[in-house]
Amino acid sequence: MQFPVILAIESSCDDTSAAVMAGGEILANVVATQQVHEQYGGVVPELASRAHQQHLIPVVQEALRRAKVDKSALDAVAFTQGPGLLGSLLVGSMFAKTFAQALDKPLIAVNHMRAHILAHFIRAPRPAFPFLCLTVSGGHTQLVIVRGPMDMQVIGQTIDDAAGEAFDKTAKLLGLPYPGGPHLDKQARLGNPTRFPFPVGAMPGYDFSFSGLKTSVLYFLRQQTTQNPDFVQENLPDLCASIQHTIIQTLLRQLIRAAQDNGLTQIALAGGVAANSGLREALTQLAAEKGWEVFIPDFEFCTDNAGMVAMTAHFQYEAGDFAAPLVSPDPRLKLT
Repeated sequence: MQFPVILAIESSCDDTSAAVMAGGEILANVVATQQVHEQYGGVVPELASRAHQQHLIPVVQEALRRAKVDKSALDAVAFTQGPGLLGSLLVGSMFAKTFAQALDKPLIAVNHMRAHILAHFIRAPRPAFPFLCLTVSGGHTQLVIVRGPMDMQVIGQTIDDAAGEAFDKTAKLLGLPYPGGPHLDKQARLGNPTRFPFPVGAMPGYDFSFSGLKTSVLYFLRQQTTQNPDFVQENLPDLCASIQHTIIQTLLRQLIRAAQDNGLTQIALAGGVAANSGLREALTQLAAEKGWEVFIPDFEFCTDNAGMVAMTAHFQYEAGDFAAPLVSPDPRLKLT
C-alpha cells in the first residue's frame, strides 16, 4: 500500500463523514446524512452534534472496512478544524485526537474551505497552479487565487449571506422542502429565467452580497400573493428559474472581473453549490466564450465529505504540517 495512509474525519455541519486515503488515492469515502433537520427547515446545531455522536464510530468503521485497512496501518489521522458549527466540530476533533493518541499517530488539522478547493486533486482532470477558484456553499462564498496546496489568497467574499444560504432561504419563501437549494434547482430547469427580474448584487472589487436578493424576493412575493393567493403555485418554475438566474449572474459577474484582472484562465468551482446544474451549465458556457479551462469536482466531492479532508491532509503530511495533540476546533477559522 502506498504511503501515507490517512484516516480523515469531516463533521463541520450536518454530514458525518470518514475517508481513507493511501498515497493520494481515495480508498473509501463514507457519508452519513442527518434527516432530523428537515422538520425544522434548517440545521439545528444541538441536534447536529448529537447525530454526529451517533454516526461517527459506525462511519469510521465502515470507511476502514471498505478500504480494507486496519487501524494499525494508518500513518495519520486528520479532522476538520473549522470553520463550522462549534458543537459539530468538537465531536469530530475529540474523536480524531483520541484516536490518534491511542494509536500514537500524528494528527492533522484541516481547514474546511481549503479542503473544498483541494477536492479538485482527488481525481483527474486537475487544475494547474495558479488557478482561480469560486467556492460556493451554504456558509461561504469566496474567490480564491490558488498558487499551491498551501498557498491561497482570498480576494473576494460575501459581506453578508452565502450563495447557498440565498438558495435555501428563497426556496423556503417559496414553500419548498429543506434543503431548498436542490429543489429550487429542479424547478428552475422547467422555468423562464428572465420572467421575474430581481436585483443582481453589485459590490466593489470582488466581494458578493445576497441579502438584498432575499429581501427583494420576500417583498415581491408578499405583494403578489396579496393580490393572488395562488401566485407562487401558478408561477413556481419561473420564480425558481428567475431567482437562480440572479444568484448565478451575481457569482459570474465577480468571477469574470477577478479572472480578467488577474490574468487567470484556469477556473475551478468548489463547494456544495457547485452541484447546482444551472451554475455548472452557465460556467461551462462562459468558459467556452472566454477561452477558460473549467474544473468541477465529482458530485460526491462537492458537498461536505471526508475525501476532500483526506486530500488536504495528504498535502499537509508531505509538508510536515502536523497539529499539536491539544489543538482546538475553530468555528471561525480563516483561509490563509
